[in-house]
Amino acid sequence: MTDSLPSLDTPWTRLDAASVVDLLADTDARWWLSGGSAYDQWRGEPLRERDRTTISTVYTQLDDLVGSLPEGMSCWARIGDDLVRWSDLPDGADIPSAWIFDEAMDAWVLQINLEDGTADRWVYRRDPRLQLPWEKAVLEIDDIPTGAPEVQLVWKALRPYPDDEADKDVILPELPEEARTWWEKAILSIHPHSTWSIHVRSPFAPAKASWNRTRRSS
Repeated sequence: MTDSLPSLDTPWTRLDAASVVDLLADTDARWWLSGGSAYDQWRGEPLRERDRTTISTVYTQLDDLVGSLPEGMSCWARIGDDLVRWSDLPDGADIPSAWIFDEAMDAWVLQINLEDGTADRWVYRRDPRLQLPWEKAVLEIDDIPTGAPEVQLVWKALRPYPDDEADKDVILPELPEEARTWWEKAILSIHPHSTWSIHVRSPFAPAKASWNRTRRSS
């Protein structure tokens, strides 16, 4: 084990889903695969290469999750161009995610997105009007808690990057009708100015046809 401290240039080592389960085996905190890691678990195969594994937890449970990690792992938050140990953050700091550093590997191994929720319901951190029962927001895929893909697409709708566009073009046509309808209603009400919402409101606008309807076979 090294005594190195992480930096923004420290490389990422991507964990597979089974390794995440092993890593978090001792925590009682609620957690689930999120973002691209959730897409890949839901589909049963990777959509594309990703540089890191992402999970989510409820903000108030992060301390419990971090406290259960093996010795040699530490939790950090990025604030601008600085890294701050999670334990050194000022009270009330509004941090969207935390990174886990593994001293033995001298690498970042996990990004933890911080979300909101109650005992019974997932709550969208950006707008608490959007809620779901936990059993709909987080699915069990091969016994691994996995964020529902339609929920991940809501997160990405605010400011989608090119990779988000590519993911959506694969995921959206594969969603069950109920999930796709929920997603459409969610972005129209929560992110009405998203570029993605334009094509839900106006399905015949120049855009990929799969954005709000199932592709028909010829």
